[in-house]
Amino acid sequence: MTRPFILLVVAKAPVPGLAKTRLCPPATPAQAAEIAAAALLDTLDAVCAVPGAEPVVAMTGDLGAAARPIEIGMALRYVTTIPQRGHDFGARLANAHADAAQVHAGLPVLQIGMDTPQVTPESLAAAAAPVLHGGHDSVLGPAADGGWWALGLAEPRHAQALADVPMSREDTGERTLRALTACGLRPRRAAQLSDVDTMADARSVAAACPGGRFARAVAAVGGRAVA
Repeated sequence: MTRPFILLVVAKAPVPGLAKTRLCPPATPAQAAEIAAAALLDTLDAVCAVPGAEPVVAMTGDLGAAARPIEIGMALRYVTTIPQRGHDFGARLANAHADAAQVHAGLPVLQIGMDTPQVTPESLAAAAAPVLHGGHDSVLGPAADGGWWALGLAEPRHAQALADVPMSREDTGERTLRALTACGLRPRRAAQLSDVDTMADARSVAAACPGGRFARAVAAVGGRAVA
């Protein structure tokens, strides 16, 4: 029997001019927002197909001003949506775990972002497995840029360790590992993935998932087309 768990997605509304600004240029603000929207939608497709997962999306930003608002709104009907809260990203992550645990009390959690649209139901289940079935208290999935893309916790309260970790740095992954270890955890390492910060990242990730919305949105930049 599949053990239930919270699959938490921390997301930002893909508003032109605010979303994925490091893709500009060569992308326009509108194209960058389309890429972000496509990443979120492909991620939600994978999340909602994971056996045993209780999908929760911690959202910030104005979806009414976002790219693909109707499509995103329809996708969010299949998940529990909670607002992000906190003065910085580390605090918002910690609070998202706490708030998701209020919705689904007693369940372990696997948290991801919307920057790895190449995830599949199988890869997400594999990332969660050490906590769900392997007897581990935590799991951390490193990102190629030195950050991390996935955090699994047997007890969501331990996410409070994230509140003091500087995010979006080359050493964020190592700092997160140290913070988890300092509160008594022994994190298992998950597979490394590349997240999307630059257009080079976007093209590399798109090549890994050529059949999705994300690849089509990336291909539209610079007049590229997907067959």
